[in-house]
Amino acid sequence: MVEYDLVIKNARIRGKPSDRVYTIAVEGKRIAKITPENGIHGNLEIDAKGFLVVPPFFNAHFHLDSVLTLGEPRFNESGTLWEGIAIWAERKQKLTMDEMLSRVEKAVKWMAVYGTLWIRTHADTTEKTLTTVKGLVKAKELFKDLINIQVTAFPQDGILTEPENAELLEKSIELGADNVGMIPHNEHTRFDGAKSVEIAFDIAEKYNKDIDGHVDETDDPWSRNFEVVVRETFKRKYYGRVAAGHVTASHSWDPVYRNRIFGLAAKAGVSIVPNPLINIHLQGRFDNYPKRRGMAPIRIALEKGVNVALGHDCVMDPWYPLGVGDMLQVLFMAVHVDQLMGYSELKKALDLITVNGAKIWHIEREYGIEEGKNANMLILKGRDELDALRILGPPLYVIKDGALLADNTGGESKIFYKGKWERVELFL
Repeated sequence: MVEYDLVIKNARIRGKPSDRVYTIAVEGKRIAKITPENGIHGNLEIDAKGFLVVPPFFNAHFHLDSVLTLGEPRFNESGTLWEGIAIWAERKQKLTMDEMLSRVEKAVKWMAVYGTLWIRTHADTTEKTLTTVKGLVKAKELFKDLINIQVTAFPQDGILTEPENAELLEKSIELGADNVGMIPHNEHTRFDGAKSVEIAFDIAEKYNKDIDGHVDETDDPWSRNFEVVVRETFKRKYYGRVAAGHVTASHSWDPVYRNRIFGLAAKAGVSIVPNPLINIHLQGRFDNYPKRRGMAPIRIALEKGVNVALGHDCVMDPWYPLGVGDMLQVLFMAVHVDQLMGYSELKKALDLITVNGAKIWHIEREYGIEEGKNANMLILKGRDELDALRILGPPLYVIKDGALLADNTGGESKIFYKGKWERVELFL
């Protein structure tokens, strides 16, 4: 009798017939077999009870350096992006490596028990000691058993707003950051915004890094740095290596213009990363009623062929006072705000926090519930995608690299970390 390391029985699998259940057998870190047979055994056996098994979630845009700093040194009472930036400017002066890594450890445990195993985080490179960058690069190694981390070097206050900022951005790449960031709408003029995009691409080309920018995070319909990003992608032949976060101005662009630019973005392989929880909270603050929704139009982007992946952006920091790092909450907000509520749309929407993120991370070949692929899986609390969005909450089980990482079945969340099980507390 063949005995595998891990066997999941009675599992529904996304993309397979919904009226059938399967056995998933894991050997080592890979999925060895998927079969309708039920007579397979393993050292550890889990009964999925007909619930849906999916690959784990991606958080394609986040800020681990500021996570869990809510109220320090004060709360964002206006709810605006700009007050959040001002508060963070004060708070980052008091950063230390140890306190930041302590916050990061708590946050990534939350994310892991809620099913996120890949996170792309931004590290503020205008914090001149670069403690943010050094700390988050260190976090990649420290917490690799919990979550896979990529670090984007992010010039929060702009590349050209201070003479040394471009140098700090490049230094961050030398310190180990994975991607080059930008924030062209936060430069002093649109001309500086365009120049900052070119500088970011120069650094990315020099070090062979991907681009991951905050782009047009504003309600201003004339904020059109995204077209510069697309232009540079074509110019540098950086196809499939560029992600633009937020792009909230696109919801205010003229439809003819938006249609053209989204089409070009699709052709260039430029991904868009909306952050629904934070976008719907921070944007539209200068509007009277009716208020704009404040989020890049997901359906329109998808219809034009753009790869769209979602980010959580913030948890309990100067920009967002809520959250536990649950990407299903992010998706829940997205489908409501963008009215992706048709049956087929809801079934497809899970791509926004799974396979579309894998494209940005460039791991499509090893990601997914298929024989031979890496054994990373979630057993969701529901029989299909609609159940998952309707019921919400953490997955029943989280499996990372063929081993059980998190168990949410006993009335509390537990995670296996440093050789033992521990309870994950969702309070500070």
